Amino acid sequence: MTAAATAAVAAPPPAPRRWPGLALALAGSIAFSGKAVIVKLAYRHGVDPVTLIMYRMLFALPLFAAIAWWAGRGKPRLTRRELLALVGLGFSGYYLASLLDFMGLALISASLERLILYLNPTIVLGLSALFLGKRVGRGQLLALAVSYAGVVLVFGQELKLEGEGVMAGAALVFGSAISYAAYMVLSGEWVKRLGSMRLAGWAGSIASLFCIAHFLLFNPAGDPLAAARVAEPVLWLSLLNATACTVAPVWMVMMAIERIGPSLASQAGMVGPMSTITMGVVFLNEPFTPLLVAGTALVLTGVWLLARAR
Repeated sequence: MTAAATAAVAAPPPAPRRWPGLALALAGSIAFSGKAVIVKLAYRHGVDPVTLIMYRMLFALPLFAAIAWWAGRGKPRLTRRELLALVGLGFSGYYLASLLDFMGLALISASLERLILYLNPTIVLGLSALFLGKRVGRGQLLALAVSYAGVVLVFGQELKLEGEGVMAGAALVFGSAISYAAYMVLSGEWVKRLGSMRLAGWAGSIASLFCIAHFLLFNPAGDPLAAARVAEPVLWLSLLNATACTVAPVWMVMMAIERIGPSLASQAGMVGPMSTITMGVVFLNEPFTPLLVAGTALVLTGVWLLARAR
């Protein structure tokens, strides 16, 4: 064997390129952050939250079903226990969380909504401590304090600008964050058993059916046919929301995690709040103030500290 051949055998394989995974994580985070902006644009046409979320999930249902089918090819059929778990996860992680989020967005800015939702890792930590007995260290407590200080800063500014409705809107969005955090805590076992894409496809499909049923039973007009009549831009915005800001981000983030791991993908996702703020300023004429910048910086710092503490 020649020296060159020996060196070739001994040399370690080249490290996989990270930029495709990072690009997917960044694109997924930016796409998902556009959801709040699209919802706010749709509200300008007089649509209510229940009808709007119905159209979003109606358009997303075939895509979620396709993901569930694709990820489940060649795998055993779901057991009754797995189906029941998926129903619970779909209810918490996609239906209830989305409903509360859409209702809150009718009352607060897209920027504040994104910052509240970005507290999700801190809520997951709290739920894990309460129900799973996990200890919370000093570094994690510091991260919590920094993150919530940032949200309080932006909340105080918006309360002065928008009035009392901000309190109810922030509470609804925070409830959405809690509901999604519960989904994150409870989904750990089922991700291992079913795979992330299969779980997301099934949970999204089930949540879509919940949203459609909610509209049929509780639409504001009392008549599904009357309530379903919306301005044409609402339909196009809902289609864009379902594809570019709902299903596509799920797929891109999952693909990113497969390539670069959850930690790096999560760090790339920190572009989300800044993306929402930028789009809010450009498309919604939301105010861009020093307090908003400071609050966003605190929230991002807190989430970064939490990731480091873990």
